[in-house]
Amino acid sequence: MQRVLASLMVVALSLGLLAACGNGNKDNGEGAPDATPVIDPGDGGNYTADLDPADFVERIDNPYLPFVPGSTWVYESSDGAERIEIEVLAETRDILGIAATIVRDTVTDEGELVEDTYDWYAQDKAGNVWYLGEDSTEYADGKPVSKHGSWEAGVDGALAGIIMQANPAVGQAYRQEYYKDEAEDLAKVIAVGGSQSITFGDFDEVVTIQEWTPLEPAVVENKFFAPGVGAILEEKVLGEEGRVELVSYNPAR
Repeated sequence: MQRVLASLMVVALSLGLLAACGNGNKDNGEGAPDATPVIDPGDGGNYTADLDPADFVERIDNPYLPFVPGSTWVYESSDGAERIEIEVLAETRDILGIAATIVRDTVTDEGELVEDTYDWYAQDKAGNVWYLGEDSTEYADGKPVSKHGSWEAGVDGALAGIIMQANPAVGQAYRQEYYKDEAEDLAKVIAVGGSQSITFGDFDEVVTIQEWTPLEPAVVENKFFAPGVGAILEEKVLGEEGRVELVSYNPAR
């Protein structure tokens, strides 16, 4: 599955949440319904994504996701155990005739590599950034153990989705990816024009995007994006606990 912040902050679900899901309660007390989707993309389950290579541009310069080759970001969990390093590579990958930008995303826990992912993105002429797939490898004791969550648009029925809108507006709901039973992340813009302060700095004109997947229906997270920087903060808001903040950003020169 898509991971702009490849968070592994997995905490056991509380007994209360499990009971609520099992009983089909409409509300768990935190405002997120259990019996209905947290995010509805409005396609009735009949999603399609027909991409024309002629509609795409070479460079991803969306201000909320400036994936320019050479740029790097580093994130850390609130307890300091998890570290996420993201780098936009100079190489591209041909996907459906589109030259996709490759973004490498590595995750370590207590200094040990746990995930190494190559994500593929492309921007259309309107400014929307599309997510075209990922090659993800999970590690244990320094050895690769799983490719779970890997997918590529156009292969085995997998479909691309939008990872960042050209003009984020409150209420926009959309699919970020679709590969049945493997990658089904959904997103909804819940706030724009806000402010957010983290240790790294203070940011304005922040866009807040809520993410949810029917593959993990009890978990909801919010991600915060600042113009000219990209993702600055990720917080689990339901079902799990965890917070990851930006600690370093070096834009390409």
